[in-house]
Amino acid sequence: MRIRASVAVVTGALALSALAVPAAQADDSNPVSAFAKSVEPNAAVGPADYVDGDTTISNVVVNGGKAIVLGATTKKTVTVSFTAKDDSGIEWATAILWHGSTFANIDGGAVPNEEEAVCTTVNATTSTCKHTFTIDARYDLLNKFAGGWKVWALAQGKDADSVQKDNVKGFNLQRASQLTVNAAPEPVKKGKTITVTGKLTRADWETNKYAGLSGQSVVLQFRKAGTTTYKNVKTIKSTSGGALKTTVKASVDGYYRFTYAGVSTVGTSTATGDYIDVK
Repeated sequence: MRIRASVAVVTGALALSALAVPAAQADDSNPVSAFAKSVEPNAAVGPADYVDGDTTISNVVVNGGKAIVLGATTKKTVTVSFTAKDDSGIEWATAILWHGSTFANIDGGAVPNEEEAVCTTVNATTSTCKHTFTIDARYDLLNKFAGGWKVWALAQGKDADSVQKDNVKGFNLQRASQLTVNAAPEPVKKGKTITVTGKLTRADWETNKYAGLSGQSVVLQFRKAGTTTYKNVKTIKSTSGGALKTTVKASVDGYYRFTYAGVSTVGTSTATGDYIDVK
């Protein structure tokens, strides 16, 4: 049976500095791997999955089941929750967020703000455990980190049975996107051409600014004045620098906007509707 190792308190600055870690093997020079080893001496030697006894981890939820979307300068604290179960009850548990091909070759990750997950007893065998992780785009993220991430988790029962999983849950960490829109001329005569322009940008975590995003499908929508529902008009693609431009015929007063569905590495966005007065 495995027993708990001495756990170093890893919070604050170390939790943040762990986001950008050296590539290659996971060793003690890597803050994420070092944290894993502090709670489980045999962790991060790959493959690290291990089950000793009847301890289980299930129902892992990251950020309420939604992708983590960070702007160019966003600092955000997210919650990871999971269910841990053992026939003797749960003694303690922890988790790590990581990015890379394998846990032995991580290139980015985040250790939790707490020394241990906060576990609430559900019954004699089961606990619901929660950790928080703070990520600051100004200091912690490289653009290559956008996309799929994984959760490493470990739980130990009161009888010292334990389970460790490298990839117990996947989730997306995304660069935020922004959209603008302008419909002109205004006012416009009914039947005349309206030109709708805008721009699609996404967060650059390395410059901490927003930059144009080209080659993406964006939907132009229209909401008639006095109504509450937008309807799709047409789909266009962003061009150089994220530029958007299309034309429509003026019919009635209302609002035009662009909306972007996002991809695995970039979050969704919708522009604020721009009113057009049709005479």
